Amino acid sequence: MNINISDLKDYAHKLMFDMNDLEYETLLKEFDVVLKQMDIISKFDNIDKIEPMVLPFPIEVKLRSDDLIEVLTREDVLKNAKEIENDQVKVPRVV
Repeated sequence: MNINISDLKDYAHKLMFDMNDLEYETLLKEFDVVLKQMDIISKFDNIDKIEPMVLPFPIEVKLRSDDLIEVLTREDVLKNAKEIENDQVKVPRVV
C-alpha cells in the first residue's frame, strides 16, 4: 500500500479537518514508518495464531466488588430537578 499527500488531503477533507503542507509531509513520513512496520510483522510465520497483547507485561487487575448500598427512589431523584418530563429529568437539547 502506498499513501501520498493527495491521499492524506482527501482523508483529511472527509474527516473535516485540514493541516498545512509541513504537517502533511510529517504525517506522510509517520505513515511510511507504520506501513513498513506492518509489512515486517506480516512476514512472521503463524502471526494469526499469536494472541494480541493489551500490556507488554502481565498484570493482575484487582476490581472492587459492586455491593449495593443505598438505592434512591424515583421521587428522591426527581424532587430537585428543575424540569421533569415523563418521569425523567429534562435537560437542554445538545447538538
